[in-house]
Amino acid sequence: LRLIIKADAHGSLEAIRDSIAKIGREGGKITITHGAVGGIAENDVSLAEVTESVVIGFNVRPDPKARRSAEAKGIEIRTYTIIYELLDEVEQLLVGQLAPDEVEVVLGSAEVREVFKVPRFGNIAGSYITEGVVARGASARLLRDGVVIHTGSVETLRRFKDDVREVASGYECGIGLGSYNDVKEGDVIELFEIQEVART
Repeated sequence: LRLIIKADAHGSLEAIRDSIAKIGREGGKITITHGAVGGIAENDVSLAEVTESVVIGFNVRPDPKARRSAEAKGIEIRTYTIIYELLDEVEQLLVGQLAPDEVEVVLGSAEVREVFKVPRFGNIAGSYITEGVVARGASARLLRDGVVIHTGSVETLRRFKDDVREVASGYECGIGLGSYNDVKEGDVIELFEIQEVART
């Protein structure tokens, strides 16, 4: 089993490396092809293709180019926010038992262009939708340089001064993540849903 590991911080990366080394000693051979801090980029996917590795992300996400490239090349990208889940699944991958029963589907992505303070709503992210759709009530995560800063949902969605249910790619809108206000220009808001699939 070959892995490429991307994490949000050096401390996380080292903890994951050490724990995976222990799993490898007990259960079989695991090679860490590459480990680094930061979001999952297209060059990680290219490296995974050449080395036949699985890409593992801890508190980080693939950017849209990396995601499209992985889909086209059939490269597996697995992302986690809980270290124990990551280690558990690596162990299952090693013994070939893992079939996902939940699959995450990315619905859309928006780039924050400007942040507005709005009474009653808090900070609203003036955003441009780069792909897919943004829908009110959808699960959302806030990414800064590919690192997950916050996971929640879209509580406010506005186009000009109107509340709307959804906004499609190529349009601008205002997105509010409820009480979470630490949104900055240049952040990316990623919309997703979890779909259940039968274990095979």
